[in-house]
Amino acid sequence: MFIYQLEGNLMLLKGKLKLAIGQLTNNHFYIINAKRDLTIANIQLTYGLSSSEAKIVSTWNLSSH
Repeated sequence: MFIYQLEGNLMLLKGKLKLAIGQLTNNHFYIINAKRDLTIANIQLTYGLSSSEAKIVSTWNLSSH
């Protein structure tokens, strides 16, 4: 579980870096990818999931239609 949180911290750092680069270059695809990385990192940190599990959870549609 600790290793997944460490992996989440690294992904959070990577996401923040991608977001900054995307904003500097005004690259919207890079910004969207960075926000996806940040979401996955937050799921990993909160629930202690592996990267692949967090990616699956991030694709869930939680809106109630």
